[in-house]
Amino acid sequence: MSSLLRVHGRIGQRTLLLTTAAVPLTGWAVHAVALYKQLAATRRDPLTGLLRRDSYTARARRILARHGDDTAVVLIDQDHFKAVNDTMGHPAGDSVLAATAVRLTAWAGPRASVGRLGGDEFAVVLELTADRRAHRLQQLVRMLHTPVVLDDGRTVDVAASVGAATPDMIRSRDLTVLQRAADAALYDAKHSGRAHFATAAHTTVPSINGRRAGRPGTAAWGRAA
Repeated sequence: MSSLLRVHGRIGQRTLLLTTAAVPLTGWAVHAVALYKQLAATRRDPLTGLLRRDSYTARARRILARHGDDTAVVLIDQDHFKAVNDTMGHPAGDSVLAATAVRLTAWAGPRASVGRLGGDEFAVVLELTADRRAHRLQQLVRMLHTPVVLDDGRTVDVAASVGAATPDMIRSRDLTVLQRAADAALYDAKHSGRAHFATAAHTTVPSINGRRAGRPGTAAWGRAA
C-alpha cells in the first residue's frame, strides 16, 4: 500500500509541475497575441485598415526589389473630397475613405502594398506587367468612380485622380523617385477621369510643398465609365 501511495505521490507531483509550468506559458502566449495585435495596430491606419506610411514603404520596397520593372507605383487622390465633408458631414467623408480603401485592396490583391499616406491620399505598389497596365488602370478608375452608399441610404458621387509610375518608364527602381513621378502624373490627371502614367520627364518637374508645378507630356489611359 505504501509503495502505491508513493507512485501516486510521484504522479501527483509531476502533474503539479506540468500544470504550474503551463500557467506562465499560457500567460506568455496570451501576452504575445496581445502584443502582436498591438504591433499590427500601429502598422495600420485605424479608419481604413490600410498600412501606415512606414509599413507601406517597407513593403513597397520589397516588392520593387523582387519584381523590378514589372512593378507599378500608383498614387490616388480623392476629387472634391472637402465638398463631401462640408455638405454631407465628416462621417460621410470617413465612409468614402473606408470604401476607397476596400476598393483599392480588392483591386491590388493580397501581395500588394496598399497604404494611406494621409488625408485623402493613397498609394499602391504592386506587381504589374507591361501588357496588363492599360486594362488594370482602366479597371481601377471605374472602381473609384462608383458611387458610395452610406449606412443611412444616401449616395455619394465619388471620383479620384490616379497617377502611376513604372521602373522601365522612369528608369529607376527607387521608390521616392517613382512616387514623385507618379504624383506629377496624378496632377496631370486631376479631374480628367483618366489615369495617367508618368514618363521620364515627370522626374524633373519642380515641386512646391511636395506638389508638382508645370505639365510635362504624359501617357493617359483609362477614362472612367
